[in-house]
Amino acid sequence: MPSAYVIGSGPNGLTAAITLAKAGIHTTVIEAQSTIGGGTRSMPLTLPGFVHDVCSAVHPLAVSSSVFSTFPLAEHGLEWIWPATPMAHVLEDGSAVCLEKSIADTCSQLGSDGARYRRWVEPFVKRWDDLKTEILRPIHLPAHPLLLARFGILALGPASGVARALFRTPNARALFAGLAAHSLLPLDQWGSAAVGWVLAIAGHAVGWPIPRGGSQSIANALASYFQSLGGCIVLNQTVQSVNELKEADVILCDVSPRQLLHLAGHRFPERFCRTLEAYRYGPGVFKMDWALAHPIPWKDSRCTKAGTVHLGGSLETVLKSERAPKENRVTDKPFVLLSQPSLFDSTRAPRGQHTAWAYCHVPHGSTQDMTDRIEAQIEQAAPGFRASILATHTRNTHELEKHNANLIGGDINGGQLDLRQLFLRPTRRLYRTPQPLLYLCSASTPPGGGVHGLCGYYAATSALNDMKQAGL
Repeated sequence: MPSAYVIGSGPNGLTAAITLAKAGIHTTVIEAQSTIGGGTRSMPLTLPGFVHDVCSAVHPLAVSSSVFSTFPLAEHGLEWIWPATPMAHVLEDGSAVCLEKSIADTCSQLGSDGARYRRWVEPFVKRWDDLKTEILRPIHLPAHPLLLARFGILALGPASGVARALFRTPNARALFAGLAAHSLLPLDQWGSAAVGWVLAIAGHAVGWPIPRGGSQSIANALASYFQSLGGCIVLNQTVQSVNELKEADVILCDVSPRQLLHLAGHRFPERFCRTLEAYRYGPGVFKMDWALAHPIPWKDSRCTKAGTVHLGGSLETVLKSERAPKENRVTDKPFVLLSQPSLFDSTRAPRGQHTAWAYCHVPHGSTQDMTDRIEAQIEQAAPGFRASILATHTRNTHELEKHNANLIGGDINGGQLDLRQLFLRPTRRLYRTPQPLLYLCSASTPPGGGVHGLCGYYAATSALNDMKQAGL
């Protein structure tokens, strides 16, 4: 039986391992840390009894994943919870405009833009299954070219320009700006609109769910399924070079291009090494977690129904905030993305108490402490928030990278998601390398960041095809 090794146990690494194991390959996952999960770890970061998601927390792409849907993850303990409202965007006066699961309920908040929003979004919501198979995969001959072309008209432009061209009301523009800011791109940069539309459409089509017990539940379910297929997971083992895995027929690396160079650069031609060295990483994040005595006391009570809250204000305010990291500076009023899972999942905190999770975007590799700025944004929208804090945990970009080596400079997307790196990442070879049967399967490959496992799936599929051709 051929043998495979997967370096890294994030959702992409585990998905790659499952795909190989299902094909009859004896597969071992090697993880440097004491727990599995990569970006889907959960830990008691503040006080005993409080469960915090270390990185990712809300997962519209996980429930949209065409590969996760083929795995019996529910049988292995994964349970999804859908907050009533996927997302609330807080404006300067503390009122909120909400992305509701219902398109009609969302449109009712957008005034004269409601009909326009419906006209653009509804056709994609109805065909989300077709659209997601086109956009959440590497470059290919599309099965639905007209649908993809229509989406491209909306997605390839700068988010600020798209918002101003399509919408007239401040509410609609602000709502879209907050969605697009998940791209970690300046909103006046081409391609920044794409993530905004994907998240809006997914919010209506499948919602923005959270896993019961924390994001660790996703990793645990994937690992449990993998082990049921005969797979092996080794913890607390750091691989310094692929030369250590002499018995491997195939190796997949759930790592960044920088780490791949460290692991296997000695096996690559100089030109390929230079290409990996030139791979560009995006802005970092400053991450905060709180143990709270009470729920966050929002001015607008609709925020208590939202699994995710954006604290950003108007389009112009978000635009200013998201331009700052590219200019290597921070702003006094950063755009803040916040999740409050304990409102919907009682396993996250002791009875009557709560957790919250938030981050803002900062320059790549920044060590700036954004605690006061983030908490000031929340306090303005929820007076009394600071008084409810029992404990706080923070991580700057260096600390995030130290915890998870894939988060280079605090970049949570596996590399900058601009048009240049959106389709051909990290090189034109995508998952393959010049070294036969050595692959990259991380978020630095298509379709990029997010918890969906598809980078691992497509890398493993490439490996299986190459093994077949090689007679293995």
